[in-house]
Amino acid sequence: MLNLQGATYIHLNGDLLFSDLNLTINKYEKIALIGHNGAGKSTLLKILAGNLMPTAGHVKTESTPYYVPQLFGQFNDLTIAQALKIEDKLKALNEILNGEVTDENITLLNDDWTIEERCQEALSYWRLNGLDLNQKMENLSGGQKTSVFLAGIIIHRPEIVLLDEPTNHLDVEGRNRLYDYIRSTRNTLVVVSHDRTLLNLISKVCELSSKGITVYGGNYDFYAAQKKIENDALSNDLKAKEKALRKAKEVERESTERQQKLDARGKKKQEKAGLPTISMNTLKNNAEKSTAKMKGVHTEKLDHISTELTQLRSALPDADKMKIGFNQAMLHKGKSIVEAREINFGFHSDLLWKEPVSFQVFSGGRYVIKGRNGSGKTTLIRIILGELKPSKGILNKADIKAMYIDQDYSLIDNQLTVYEQAQQYNLGELQEHEVKIRLNRFLFGKTDWSKPCLALSGGEKMRLILCSLTISNQSPDLIILDEPTNNLDIQNVEILTNAINEYQGTLLVVSHDEYFLDQIHVEHTVHL
Repeated sequence: MLNLQGATYIHLNGDLLFSDLNLTINKYEKIALIGHNGAGKSTLLKILAGNLMPTAGHVKTESTPYYVPQLFGQFNDLTIAQALKIEDKLKALNEILNGEVTDENITLLNDDWTIEERCQEALSYWRLNGLDLNQKMENLSGGQKTSVFLAGIIIHRPEIVLLDEPTNHLDVEGRNRLYDYIRSTRNTLVVVSHDRTLLNLISKVCELSSKGITVYGGNYDFYAAQKKIENDALSNDLKAKEKALRKAKEVERESTERQQKLDARGKKKQEKAGLPTISMNTLKNNAEKSTAKMKGVHTEKLDHISTELTQLRSALPDADKMKIGFNQAMLHKGKSIVEAREINFGFHSDLLWKEPVSFQVFSGGRYVIKGRNGSGKTTLIRIILGELKPSKGILNKADIKAMYIDQDYSLIDNQLTVYEQAQQYNLGELQEHEVKIRLNRFLFGKTDWSKPCLALSGGEKMRLILCSLTISNQSPDLIILDEPTNNLDIQNVEILTNAINEYQGTLLVVSHDEYFLDQIHVEHTVHL
């Protein structure tokens, strides 16, 4: 059905993204394509879709794939019908029904007499009933744009569907509809996603890495278990090699000391024996050659072990290399820090919430704000932060230090370098080399320190924010995360999860990712 042979892609600047990739996807097969940010998943999906040509290699397919992209900005100037590539067909149908039965209209329609009915069915299924196909895409929310392209599956009836991060921006109901589709469809599916609930619905995982494509014959949990076995074996090899290196250094030291003692003892005997100077020099040269030869043997062995150790460390997952250490929040657990009583926002009859909102946030607790797209979750966050005042009701907030990490990572100043950004959170406690050590812990090496923040990916920006938290003197009392897993790969989601689970302060999250919410142990829900 889909056959990728020897695919190589080189960026315009000459950087190699991936090379010689091979993958066969059979009819009705469903696969998940995973890998770190920057591995080339989205590029590979575009190549499979025929939207991008590989630098080398080719794709064979029995039918044209239907592609749901991750980003939709390029469609903003188009109508919904144009974005879905059905405008000409709908126009031809309407003209035929109005008596303009031309060859051009017949060709454009291509006997697709049910196109209008399928459009209505598709929009209804994805809760887009009120949308006009002639309205501009730019007026839609992120969730609506995703749903529009998902609706296109029903409209176009493809055999092959390619989905790039399809759960981004979808609310819980939208995600559940997508999960139902993935369970029930007979389409051949290739899905790029960090949503582990979705990934567990798919029976084959393909990992894209610098080694190529590795196939795991099971869902994401199976893949994770296999990777744990691999990583545990790698860790054991690493520990054994570190032990061998320590032992080799100890043997080298002991051998050197023993040889030095023997040489000193031999020299004394030679002096007592009164040997001629020429004989003494010969014996001395032989002893030095013997010592140098022995040292060379030890050096070669040490270099060999060190090389193996470096290779093993480079193969470690990045999350295992990184050390996270949050300072503790100062508030004692259980203190009331936010209390909302019958609050609402808006004017007169145009209030945002049908029912007033009441809730209480206690220090040390873990809370999630849930609601459909457009239900006012971000507005509620701005009220909690004090950026907006409720139109009705009362909001009491303790004097706390809060940090808001939004979807655009606005805490990052794109005009600064990575090092300069980290220094913004250094209150004079750390020296320059200590800040750089912290950056290294969060996978920002020497070559990254002068990189502009503008060039960072979403996952890198999230890591830099987490790093900045460890650099600052005191962790915030309250961290607010707005859809934190959107646009992060699985590796960075795991890094974020580990960081949150080490944080002892209060957490308030907006997220539709139930797997993530379970992993960070959310206890309380604010429903909108």
